[in-house]
Amino acid sequence: MNPQEEHWMVTLQVVFYPALAIVGIPSNIVTFLIFWRRNCLLSKSSTFYLMAISVADTLVLIFIVVLEITVKFYQEEPFWSREPWCRLRDIFSYGAYNTSTWLVVVFTAERFIAIHTWAIKTKLCTPRSALAAITTILLLSHLLAIPYYWSNVSVYDHNQTKWACIYKPEAPHGYVHALVGAQTLVAYVLPFLIILTLNGLTLRQISLSNRVHVLTAADLTSGAYRVTPLLRSRKRKSVVLLVTVSMSFVLLSVTRAITQIIIRTTFFYGQDCNDYNLQINVAADIGSMLSLSNTAINTYLYACTQAKFRQVFITCVRQVLSHCKTNKTLRSSRSAIYHL
Repeated sequence: MNPQEEHWMVTLQVVFYPALAIVGIPSNIVTFLIFWRRNCLLSKSSTFYLMAISVADTLVLIFIVVLEITVKFYQEEPFWSREPWCRLRDIFSYGAYNTSTWLVVVFTAERFIAIHTWAIKTKLCTPRSALAAITTILLLSHLLAIPYYWSNVSVYDHNQTKWACIYKPEAPHGYVHALVGAQTLVAYVLPFLIILTLNGLTLRQISLSNRVHVLTAADLTSGAYRVTPLLRSRKRKSVVLLVTVSMSFVLLSVTRAITQIIIRTTFFYGQDCNDYNLQINVAADIGSMLSLSNTAINTYLYACTQAKFRQVFITCVRQVLSHCKTNKTLRSSRSAIYHL
């Protein structure tokens, strides 16, 4: 083991990424099944978006966290070091990551329209529109990742006597720079701008609404008293879900976005990314860990903000624990009978 492998950052990642996959993949599967099988008092279009986000997050955990990152800590020569996986790896990784990112963006836009724009809500905030948007994002995200097929190449390292997947040496310098710049723009800059703008407008509208929404007994019928709180309650739940999902994405991704921009635009570009004597590499890897945490926490965000989802989730956990306890009891009984 060389000195770089002994750095605390490597040890942290060896523990963190497998744990992230162990927690995140089952959580996303449970989330998908809950939204699919149970009524969580959300609109059908929102349910489709949240189910799609669960699937996309699971693909990110599989392709990036497990197959790309975790595998390299336990294999000196990962399977993607050789062709054709070396060329295909980034297509699936960036395709899954960008799909997950833009599903959050489009979900934010859809909820913004549902909350504010009643005129076009009936046309855009429908299950059919949601399915069309999800399919479009999936296809475009993977199509935009296809150029990575020509950026990587598998080479044999005679010094370390193993194959490695690297940026193609003969690829035009501008081509690689364009890919990196486009990925930064698509995965961070544009999503951040859209999400922050829409959330800012939403919170501003709520603030203005609270100021002017003064209700008096003389202005309302007894029926209005019953309807208004219900409408405000539904709107509040929608806003809480919107802000929680989208802002957690921004907050957990901002460190990686900043470090990637710094690395790509300064003299750090081209330096060994595994050299942890450079503090920017430590910050960049911490940013990556935080960013990928997005794919494992949505279940717990829903449980914290949505009462109906929380009830169903707790019921599922109790059923699983009860099933495990029953199986353990049966195994103990069978063992006792066998010894008799």
